[in-house]
Amino acid sequence: MSNAISNPLSPINWIKKNLFNSWFNTVLTLVSLVFIIWFGNSLIAWILVQAQWEVIGANLRLFFVGQYPVNLLWRTWISLGIILSLIGFSWGNLSKFNNLFNPVNLTFLCLVTVVLALLGVPISLISSAKLLGILVSFVIFALIGQKIKQNFPNFSNWLSLIWGLTFFFLLGLLQGAFFLRPVRLDDFSGLILTIFVAIISIFLSFPFGVLLALGRQSALPIIRWLSIAYIELIRGLPLIGILFMAQVMVPLVLPQDMRIQRVIRAIAGFTLFSAAYLAENVRGGLQSIPKGQTEAAKALGLNSFFVLILVVLPQALKVVIPTIVGQFISLFKDTSLLAIVGLVDLLGISQSILANPKFIGRYGEVYVFVAAIYWLFCYSMSFLSRQLEKK
Repeated sequence: MSNAISNPLSPINWIKKNLFNSWFNTVLTLVSLVFIIWFGNSLIAWILVQAQWEVIGANLRLFFVGQYPVNLLWRTWISLGIILSLIGFSWGNLSKFNNLFNPVNLTFLCLVTVVLALLGVPISLISSAKLLGILVSFVIFALIGQKIKQNFPNFSNWLSLIWGLTFFFLLGLLQGAFFLRPVRLDDFSGLILTIFVAIISIFLSFPFGVLLALGRQSALPIIRWLSIAYIELIRGLPLIGILFMAQVMVPLVLPQDMRIQRVIRAIAGFTLFSAAYLAENVRGGLQSIPKGQTEAAKALGLNSFFVLILVVLPQALKVVIPTIVGQFISLFKDTSLLAIVGLVDLLGISQSILANPKFIGRYGEVYVFVAAIYWLFCYSMSFLSRQLEKK
């Protein structure tokens, strides 16, 4: 065993052992290689030669902010600058390495700079300058975050609170708080609507799902059976059906002078649906905690509430981090259903762009771009969950 660990297989030996160790695996490997080469060549040829990416450059503003008032776009630029600066600050504060900008990171930043410049050119040179300025702000705040970590090692404990306060500040800025011109939530569209609905739904569904999981394991029959009834009912309904009910049925039961915006109704539908699945994920974590943990905590004099909050729940949530983040990723992708209920999210704005006679037939370019955006956000959540598990 020790020899196997100290002498790992070389790449050639690994290939022989795993890919060509039998005639069947050899044939399968060769067929797979032929398919990958054929598909890769076709994809690269389409990306570099056949695809007409002008449709993306001409509609970048619509993809990202949709129909948000043009004369108020300065709010979105400020929001983007604050978000990326806070990302840089968090990275610098949480990074374990003293050298943030090593050759690998510098290469990545150079590539990002080129991409941002190319994205800004179709709109205007001013947009390119703004994007590059935001990137410089990202670098500066990353260095500030690293400096603060050196002087205040426990400052990272406050990052969650800072992010929460920043979200509500940016929401107020975009919606028109602070004596600014108001913008209705129903006027949000594009990527900004997708992110807003996803974040609010995740923020609301998590505590609701935890309460349902605790209710399902409650010793009180009425609470337990009500929780079970809700979970099983919601899990037995399709999400699109819940969204239609939120859009159509809710206004029928409200007073005539009371009208809830469509975005709020959609968030309610996503929250109710996701909470039921989160409850089952959390319940699995609760059941994985040995009873000895509870008994030991009670022997130390803790009451049932503190046993749950300080002993059982932290361990249960740690166990189910992957499944919880998986549910959040699924919820983010499910926001594409907003286009079906009349809200113009990222997918909805894509359909509007493709309806333009100038861009008819450019389905591949538009949907590849939209898929790349979804992948970027979903992979970021997955990456953060892995880092949280390691920590």
